[in-house]
Amino acid sequence: MPADLERATEHTHLLPNGTNDRRLSSIQQEADSQSILSSHISKGEQALFAQPIGERLPYNDYTTIDWLHDLVKDSFRFRAIHSRPGIRNSIYSAFDSCQGWIAATMIGVLTACVAFAVDVAAATLSDWKIGYCSTSVFSNRETCCTNRSPLNIAEELGEDCKAWHTWSHDYIGGLAIYVGYALLFGIVSGSVTMLTKSSLPATASKQDDVKSGGEQGVAGKTMYLAAGSGIPEIKTILSGFVIPNFLDFKVLAVKAIGASFAVATGMCLGKEGPFVHISTCVAYLVGMRFPKYRDNGRKMRELLSAGCSAGLSVAFGAPLGGVLFSYEEISTYFPRKVLWRAFLCSLTAAVVLRALNPTGTGKLVLFETHYGTSYQPVHYLIFVVLGLAGGLFGGVFCKANFLWSKSFRQIPVIKKYPVFEVSLVVLVTALLQYPNPITREPGDIIIKNLLVDCRSSKHSWICQRELGEEKSGYVGWLVYGTVVKLVLTTITFGCKVPSGVIIPALDAGAFFGRLIGQWITTISPGIFAMVGAAAFLAGVSRMTISLVVVMFELTGELEYIVPNMVAILVAKWVADALEREGVYDLAQTVLGHPFLDLDHSLSIVQKENALVEVLVPPRQTMEEITVDVAKDGTISRYVLDMKLDQLKRRGLMDAGLVLVQHGMLQGYLAESELDFGLNDLGHSWEATSRIRLLGDADEGEFDLSMFVDRTPLTLCASAPVEYAVEMFGKLGLRYLVVVEEGSSKVVGVIIKKRLVVWLEKKKKH
Repeated sequence: MPADLERATEHTHLLPNGTNDRRLSSIQQEADSQSILSSHISKGEQALFAQPIGERLPYNDYTTIDWLHDLVKDSFRFRAIHSRPGIRNSIYSAFDSCQGWIAATMIGVLTACVAFAVDVAAATLSDWKIGYCSTSVFSNRETCCTNRSPLNIAEELGEDCKAWHTWSHDYIGGLAIYVGYALLFGIVSGSVTMLTKSSLPATASKQDDVKSGGEQGVAGKTMYLAAGSGIPEIKTILSGFVIPNFLDFKVLAVKAIGASFAVATGMCLGKEGPFVHISTCVAYLVGMRFPKYRDNGRKMRELLSAGCSAGLSVAFGAPLGGVLFSYEEISTYFPRKVLWRAFLCSLTAAVVLRALNPTGTGKLVLFETHYGTSYQPVHYLIFVVLGLAGGLFGGVFCKANFLWSKSFRQIPVIKKYPVFEVSLVVLVTALLQYPNPITREPGDIIIKNLLVDCRSSKHSWICQRELGEEKSGYVGWLVYGTVVKLVLTTITFGCKVPSGVIIPALDAGAFFGRLIGQWITTISPGIFAMVGAAAFLAGVSRMTISLVVVMFELTGELEYIVPNMVAILVAKWVADALEREGVYDLAQTVLGHPFLDLDHSLSIVQKENALVEVLVPPRQTMEEITVDVAKDGTISRYVLDMKLDQLKRRGLMDAGLVLVQHGMLQGYLAESELDFGLNDLGHSWEATSRIRLLGDADEGEFDLSMFVDRTPLTLCASAPVEYAVEMFGKLGLRYLVVVEEGSSKVVGVIIKKRLVVWLEKKKKH
């Protein structure tokens, strides 16, 4: 080395000139890329850099989470926390173990508080259609006429209430005010719901490439995040898909406000479904405060499953029913630890709601009954008849509502102006329900009135009619109420307001059961109303075990569990014979949400005798997503840019590139990670640079190998398609590489959405 370089001064370069410039450039590139990586990837993911599975970016819109990757990721996090010595680390380890219990408790408390506000607001707004309280305009009729109020326990409602004033004693005037307020509340609810309008990517193109090659653009779709019950979307999320912003605080607030006004309209809807959505939003917001759940899609879904139970717990005062509802109806993945935390979450919600006491009764049981009579063996025939009727209604309702959504709601003016549809439904509902003294009340009050036992309460309108000599007019009102509820529930479910189908189905069943009970004089007709309500809801939703427990917790009648079980099981059998899918499954189809129901999917493929090769993409698609990596493990950036453009044109987002050498599988690079590497990290490198995909990177080299999954699961192309369904359903795979029999060369890649689209096609045939 020259002497002047050996004699260093403050003006001497740190490195020789040519090498120095290149060295500084590579150092700067690595520093920039490391900064970008740190800002986008959690520490848990960075810990996987050296692992064959590769790390993942946060999941983007409508993609599928990688359950297996998240499992390994959580294992790394667990070992990193629980293997550290010292008292401080031991305390943190204990806190980490308790986070699930702490989060479950917080979810229960917050859900109960939101439910309390919605219950009180809905009750007050509903009574405003009839009259107002002169002592406090913000009090509902029950609070106005007694000392009973939220946060207090007081006496029964008095017969004469001077503080409550009806708007008009004239029938026409009362009807006009009733309809006016209902329309106002409906417009408010619909307008608020419009604030959650969101554009989502489609799950598959209208002319997908399952059978044909070529480039297809995939159009997105518009969704109102706070509309409906939210249960179909929650089922989709819990199955592993990502619906952006669906659980945000804005959606929670709109759902609560919109549900209060929607219930107040008197439409055939309930707030029980929205409560499940609200509790899941609360669970998501709480989970985001814990890195353990925030950075892991699998762990977050465990918490969301527990949170769902609190929704039904506060809706019906049914903590056990809430846990079973989450397990039976909503969750795809429900291990024992989730069961325990759901139990705590549901319990906490019920305890807090009882303390807040929104109904003023101080009890969790909403429709407490004391029939004081027992049923005889002959009555089982009546319970079976109620089950048959409930199953018939459920099957017909599911088909009719599906056809209504595919026909009436596709009319341009209805599709473009959802609030207009809400106004029409509110107007029709108010005009049809107001003439009937029973249907004039809110949905939960209707059930309470229809379940009444006239031997213990003779002052209600229903009991006065049943104890009278002339019953023909009263029976006519029961028939009228049954028919109106059935029709209005069919056209209402799916409107763009927060709404659920549970209360309307219970109403219709209670009407029909009370009607049947008019000819059975040996026991109270309220018993048949109770069993009929359960049967009709079972026919609509296909709930079984959880519904039996909910009905017990709703009424407090332990003796009538067996009649409810008989009617519910018969209703499910009949409804399944008429329509295989329940209302929430059909809603997923109407809304276009991807969902893989393992049991239903297996029942489809068992009829096909197909092999995995039918799921392999066409040749052109495979050419576009296959990358033949050079022997040195690098590839031109131009090639990857071109491949990324081709993936984006397909719009599937869950796709990726298969890395091969001489046809043999070397790894898999998902589209989201490829996009991040080229467009975020790639700013520091030239467009002509080569990119490292396999092997160890040299210093200063553009390296994306940390994103490559070098251990993708594979399946032989000649294997039965049942293998693929089982692997996607039980392992929660994001993709599955298909290899040729004998040679083990790559012949295709199956992503979860491709399998869902194929199953949907087979279901329609």
